[in-house]
Amino acid sequence: MLQENSDRRSMRRFDMRLPALIRIAGEATRELLTETQNVSARGVFFYLDRAVDPGSRIEVTLTFPPHVTLTDPVRVRFAARVIRVENGLSSARMGIAAMIEEYEFLRSSPSPDLMAAFVKPQWKVQR
Repeated sequence: MLQENSDRRSMRRFDMRLPALIRIAGEATRELLTETQNVSARGVFFYLDRAVDPGSRIEVTLTFPPHVTLTDPVRVRFAARVIRVENGLSSARMGIAAMIEEYEFLRSSPSPDLMAAFVKPQWKVQR
């Protein structure tokens, strides 16, 4: 007897909270700042403060930190297609699952604005 598996994921997911910039294809909106919830070799899940239609193409840019890469931080930009939209924990947030279709590694460091949104201020003691 063949068992049905309701979970169609074929790649292992990693719970990683990484800052991410999202662009939605065909929209003139600015980049949307969010944080990933989990990432796999073929997909990503994150929350946005707005709905995105399933089937929409998006561009996601994120940086894998040294504790993940075991070397320097690595910036990656990938094109993905939204495959599922879920109601979030609050009515204003939507969970977005997207399948990665292609990716590229970026050379430059992340923009200061992206990192500033997620880095807590460091206090220096002056003597």
